[in-house]
Amino acid sequence: MSQKTPLLYSFRRCPYAMRARLGLQSSQQLCELREIVLRDKPSEMLEASPKGTVPVLILPNGDVLEESLDIMLWALNQNDPENWLSPEIGTLDEMLNLINRCENEFKGHLDRYKYAPRYEEVDPITHRTQAENFLDELDKLLTKNSFLFGSQRSLADMAIAPFIRQFANVDRTWFDQTDYAYLKSWLNEFLGSSRFKTILKKYPVWTTGDPVTYFPEDLSI
Repeated sequence: MSQKTPLLYSFRRCPYAMRARLGLQSSQQLCELREIVLRDKPSEMLEASPKGTVPVLILPNGDVLEESLDIMLWALNQNDPENWLSPEIGTLDEMLNLINRCENEFKGHLDRYKYAPRYEEVDPITHRTQAENFLDELDKLLTKNSFLFGSQRSLADMAIAPFIRQFANVDRTWFDQTDYAYLKSWLNEFLGSSRFKTILKKYPVWTTGDPVTYFPEDLSI
């Protein structure tokens, strides 16, 4: 039988997979969800995407999207009911530039702060301090509006928020006592939203032959 809906391989706690699910949810794009564990990746996923990272979205025509931002952009270009690609302030290119800096500047420091033992001669606090340059920039943007590019959520908010969540959770006591009042309010809004709670729902780990699980369950959120 031919595949009728996109097929998503995902891992619940991965920030990249989170933002892919956020994009699919906002676009109301129904897909087949296969929740995996990274230590035991299914052969079907590795056959489609040998690099072995999540998320992976296999389209009905056989095309494979292996990058979370590509999945978000694909989904929102099909349907963008919340206008995530058309911010009130700024442009799509400006949002993509901020997201790129999150991925290529902030994320490197985040990894060395959170996973310092994986790296040689790394001081996690030094990298936490360097990561704060990006937090400072976000906090300043949020002094002007509730979200990064206006009064409504945009692609930038949802592509970046999972990584700020990950950063905050490394040492929540430290993060909560920082002076990033606007950033903390923005993050708390995200964490308290029904949107986030829905994409963080636990699903059973998929194995070959399991019944199909569809995501999102509620297309109205």
